[in-house]
Amino acid sequence: MPESSLTPELASNRAECMRIVMILTAAPEHPMAWHAVHLAESLSQMGHQVLPFFYMDAVRVANSLQWQPSDQPCLLRQWQQLPLDKPVCVSAALARGVTDADNQQQHQLPTHNLANGFRLTGLGELAELTLTADRLIRL
Repeated sequence: MPESSLTPELASNRAECMRIVMILTAAPEHPMAWHAVHLAESLSQMGHQVLPFFYMDAVRVANSLQWQPSDQPCLLRQWQQLPLDKPVCVSAALARGVTDADNQQQHQLPTHNLANGFRLTGLGELAELTLTADRLIRL
């Protein structure tokens, strides 16, 4: 809809910046995982504050040890290119073999593999995010 055809109320709503929490649960190989990163990028470009939270199988996106053929797009790199905070549920991550240096030491694991740009956190942070969100999207 062109700007000129919008009522003043609709035009001001379009320009309003929203705080959008995205609860990501889709595994990296699922098409929804790609929809999520493209949606986050689009919403950010529109000026919205996008707050992703990686949960369930989506935590595997943050595994720096996943190999990707060079002729295929890499979901991890797509997320890393976005200037967003990328919290990852620590319990879901540890259950799926993704850990940071602190948890590696605490749980006596042989190595850590949380990708750069991601950080482990608890579900309490997700609860806080949802309390202050204008919109909540689960993908």
